[in-house]
Amino acid sequence: MINTLKTFAAAILLGGALLSGCTSTQTGAETADLIVYNGNVYTVNDNFDKAEAFAVKDGKVLAVGTSEEIRGKYSATEELNAEGKTIYPGLIDAHAHFYRYGLALQSADLVGTASFREVVQLVTEQREKYPNTEWITGRGWDQNDWAVKEFPSKDTLDQLFPNTPVILTRIDGHAALANQKALDLAGVTPETKMVGGLVEVKNGRMTGILVDNAVDRVTSKIPDASEEEKRQALKNAEANVFAVGLTSLDDAGLDKSTVELMDDMHKSGDLQIRVYAMLNPTQENQDHYFKNGPYKTDRLNVRSFKIYSDGALGSRGANLIEPYADKHGHYGFLLASEQEFRDIAKKLHEHGFQMNTHAIGDSANRLLLDIYGEVLGGKNDKRWRIEHSQIINPADMDKFGKYSIVPSVQPTHATSDMYWAGDRLGKERLKHAYPLKELMEQNGYLPLGTDFPVEDINPFYTFHAAVARQDAKNWPAQGFQMENALSREDALRGMTIWAAKSNFEEGEKGSIEPGKFADFILVDRDLLTVKPEEMRGTQVLSTYLNGKQVYKK
Repeated sequence: MINTLKTFAAAILLGGALLSGCTSTQTGAETADLIVYNGNVYTVNDNFDKAEAFAVKDGKVLAVGTSEEIRGKYSATEELNAEGKTIYPGLIDAHAHFYRYGLALQSADLVGTASFREVVQLVTEQREKYPNTEWITGRGWDQNDWAVKEFPSKDTLDQLFPNTPVILTRIDGHAALANQKALDLAGVTPETKMVGGLVEVKNGRMTGILVDNAVDRVTSKIPDASEEEKRQALKNAEANVFAVGLTSLDDAGLDKSTVELMDDMHKSGDLQIRVYAMLNPTQENQDHYFKNGPYKTDRLNVRSFKIYSDGALGSRGANLIEPYADKHGHYGFLLASEQEFRDIAKKLHEHGFQMNTHAIGDSANRLLLDIYGEVLGGKNDKRWRIEHSQIINPADMDKFGKYSIVPSVQPTHATSDMYWAGDRLGKERLKHAYPLKELMEQNGYLPLGTDFPVEDINPFYTFHAAVARQDAKNWPAQGFQMENALSREDALRGMTIWAAKSNFEEGEKGSIEPGKFADFILVDRDLLTVKPEEMRGTQVLSTYLNGKQVYKK
């Protein structure tokens, strides 16, 4: 880790001096590569200090202070007059699906569809655009947004595409609609049974709806993208994340081949975004990384495995302690046996990897918190994570702090789900869902992410949802369960320094401090002062990585 150099004038009230850095024995100005001045700079250091300027050399922050101090002490080949604009550290998305998002840019985008008829229309248009693809794929539909809030059936897809396999994934990634051709290719029949998965059957015939592991049974038959398609997918995704101010992200669920492709593209300069890679628990990944250990460069950090314990609430796959309020006798389900979760936890602990487990339901969270506790044994600095941590039984909340377990949350899940989550959970359990502030208080920090493409890629939506607990319509007027809203300062920490900390990277990024990577963004408004209804409209004016501009509006 790169040691963080502390600023020495944080307590000065007049002048706001934060100047820090190397002491030069040379006379005259010290050299830097870039000076940024006349800015409204949020350093997000330990004191949450503000500054006006900073100097950059060799891709790292050299010093931070007032414009007069920095320009008086340093000379640079490039200067940036921020003209009073707000500057934040480069934003970090603590949970996303970057590679999958890149590939999905080549599929039908079904997010926001208002009916199944609209889904079919978009899929048909996608087919006309790419007539030679072997499979038709799409993602993003949500039956909860439709007038008829029921899962669709495959009948229309069977009629339109009798000879081409089609699979359309629900927005949460835990359910999908497949046509008969796709089911046939995967060998799925009405009699197909599996652990942690469901093939929906009505009146003896398949509807085409698949849940959790049943989805994988079909998607595993889709031909792998070519290397050129994969490279282009990563570059397309990178361009989009830079445009919304992300300089780092956690990519949840990658195979060895994809990690190595990213590493190769980093080394060649074809890819610049910093990636914290969560590995899929495949045998190939376990064999390779358990033998070789974690892998770290300035742009790639491979030290964790992504485990799935249950499904999603929207598709009723989340594993609950008590039955679903809107489906009698149904509890959701685990995606593997309890013993399998214990076994992988022990392996990851033995080999020095973080265990980052998807857990939505209160039963799944309870099980994983207990397994983590068994393996970790008490307070520690292993930073094992529970991804999503959506529904927590009050009896289990203190286990996060007791075992130093990091809840990694996505605030927009609450504002997307709030319209129907009460139907699934009932009034009492809903009180214990999406408890951001309570989770933050367990360990004193809370990494925030988007979960894109499950939710929108824009991190300013994350900020708004965390602080105002409202959706894009600024609903509800008083916010959803505001007792669990975060302060503006903590929301920014969650998208910068706290996200870095959850990855063991707080010594190298997440704040604008001497010695850290010069990753930062200029935006058109100050999230810490604007009205809540103006937060989502924030525009990134430019994004810098290692002191180099990688995006300009």
